[in-house]
Amino acid sequence: MTSVGPGNTTIMVTEFIILGFGDLRGFAPLLFLVFGIVYLATISGNLLIMILVSTQQGLRTPMYFFLANLSCLEVCYTSNIMPRLLVDLLRENRVISVVGCIIQLYFFGALGSTECYLLAVMSYDRYLAICRPLCYPTLMHGTICLRLVIGSWVSGFTVAAAFQAAMVPSLTFCDSNEIDHFFCDLKPLQKLSCSDPQLINLVCMSLTALVTLAPFGLTLASYWKILFTVLHIPSMTGRQKAFSTCSSHLVVVTLFYGTLILVYALPFAGQVPILNKTVSLLYTVVTPVCNPLIYSLKNKDVKESLRKLRV
Repeated sequence: MTSVGPGNTTIMVTEFIILGFGDLRGFAPLLFLVFGIVYLATISGNLLIMILVSTQQGLRTPMYFFLANLSCLEVCYTSNIMPRLLVDLLRENRVISVVGCIIQLYFFGALGSTECYLLAVMSYDRYLAICRPLCYPTLMHGTICLRLVIGSWVSGFTVAAAFQAAMVPSLTFCDSNEIDHFFCDLKPLQKLSCSDPQLINLVCMSLTALVTLAPFGLTLASYWKILFTVLHIPSMTGRQKAFSTCSSHLVVVTLFYGTLILVYALPFAGQVPILNKTVSLLYTVVTPVCNPLIYSLKNKDVKESLRKLRV
């Protein structure tokens, strides 16, 4: 990657400066404390879900197998960003190499893509459980679950690799190497780039559609079928019981896709750095810590397993 300097002189860009929350420097210790607590809660909460699913017999079902994978993904997802964010809050030199920035961007995209696919798989699982309960044991047995999970991880990392291969060689940077964000995200890097914006936007739109629209469409279709089926259950108790099995997942899907739409689908969000940083905190910090809380507080099986674990 190169940057064009004054007088048509071309220089090699070897590092970026992460501005982070530099405008809140006086609150750095407080932010470090808050983010540190949230990070520890994220790791411990998601690890607890993984331990419960692997040790408690009552949680060895497809739904909880997918949930354990989601928790594993959230640990990786937040660990790609939070440790460096915490370190940057306590130091003046917030430099990151170009290679380090590209690596962080790759894992951010790969893990985010994997989450899109995994949430779609979990929606499909709930559709089969509620709408086709008699066929559920046949259609969602152990081998199928494993293949769906492996497919989600491989697809996420493959799409991210394709994105990097298409984007990175075409990026050149001009005027500044300061990233006005707290991690290497696509929008801030685009603002620094002096490459052809039409080419970059075309690649972004194509891969975004592949990563988000397809799994999001499957998720919407699954819940539309679930809603249709639940509303045709004659008893109120039956409707509540059926919907309770997927309500936690629906909350997680809403949080995840809602924040993604705010950052990447609305054009004004990327143009206002403070708004971009605030919304980005939701899906990089808040959502990962909320997932175990949502599933444990709204799920009787998880709460029962927690009680057994204490005993």
